[in-house]
Amino acid sequence: MPDPVTDRQASPSDGQREQDRLILDSIDRFLEREVAPHAHALEHDDVYPADIVAAMRDLGLFGATIPEAYGGLGLRPSLYARIIERMARVWMSITGVINSHLIMAHIVATKGTEAQRAHFLPRFATGELRGGLALTEPDCGTDLQAIRTTARRDGDAYVVNGTKTWISNGIHGRCFALLVKTDPTADPRHAGMSMLIAEKGDGFRPSRKLEKLGYKGIDSAELIFEDYRVPADRLVGETEGTGMQCAGAGLELGRINVAARGVGIAQAALDQSLAYSQVRKTFGKPICQHQAIQLKLADMATRVEAARLLVDKAARTFESGRRTDLEAGMAKLFASEAAIENSLEAMRIHGGYGYSKEFDVERLYRDAPLLAIGEGTNEIQRVIIAKRLVERHPA
Repeated sequence: MPDPVTDRQASPSDGQREQDRLILDSIDRFLEREVAPHAHALEHDDVYPADIVAAMRDLGLFGATIPEAYGGLGLRPSLYARIIERMARVWMSITGVINSHLIMAHIVATKGTEAQRAHFLPRFATGELRGGLALTEPDCGTDLQAIRTTARRDGDAYVVNGTKTWISNGIHGRCFALLVKTDPTADPRHAGMSMLIAEKGDGFRPSRKLEKLGYKGIDSAELIFEDYRVPADRLVGETEGTGMQCAGAGLELGRINVAARGVGIAQAALDQSLAYSQVRKTFGKPICQHQAIQLKLADMATRVEAARLLVDKAARTFESGRRTDLEAGMAKLFASEAAIENSLEAMRIHGGYGYSKEFDVERLYRDAPLLAIGEGTNEIQRVIIAKRLVERHPA
């Protein structure tokens, strides 16, 4: 079946391809000089990579997808996905620092008023004001309509009370796209949900850093709101009841990011397995010459290429302005599972060395499972994919 999105897209011009190459080359140099030498130690000690974050700010990565009119780089999502893949190949945690931030920026850019865009996007783009997305709560994960954080209108402000958890950039970030209930009695429940642009201040504090299996370095935190006042003009779009639409718009970009991370992890696992299998010898020859290892390498490489194509299609669909939950869901589902499978196979190929903390293979194995959970579990992705398929192809 022809793909109407792919079929109508023009091939990039020579100038655009050259510009993309220059951008990706600069990212590669940054990763080689600033990230690769330090990632192992920072991850091992779970230390926030402040110097790396500062370098990311200097590169303009906090404005990667923010329109140029507001001071951002205005990169196409397909190029942004390639950048995220490269970063994840070296250290996945640093991709989360910009992902959550750019989801917040995308919500403001697409759902906010012009006054909100003019006030916030330039500060987001420079990295002066960094933050993320605050959706998840202790008793609410995938079912966002079950959130309990409330925002009560009080004159020219909203008074917020509640708790958010597993919030990326929760400690070091200063501003968040905050999903709240402005009408807890609404039916359907999503009609009573709204999105606020919430800067830290009195009544808004992180309670603690959450310890994780992997994805270390980046700060994942609980956020506490106790009679926290937000000016009413920080209601995204200045319209109550649109919180779920705002969250959905941001998560489409977020799922492309997570899918690109999956490609990066899967590629890193393949890269390390290819290198190791050519120098490790058993029974008188490199293990890459044993059929059992060859079968693993072939499957790993195939998963990487298939995942990369799905991510690129999702990103290009997103660029076209069309609804992307089907394509982003497929990319996120397949690429995250590819990361998990490839990281496990890399550990098996490396044997005991793959289980050692002296090598990066065990980090890939610990980082990969997050991708099957973050930005919506893979189980919910399957439900979304099936629903959209039925909608698009009625009997």
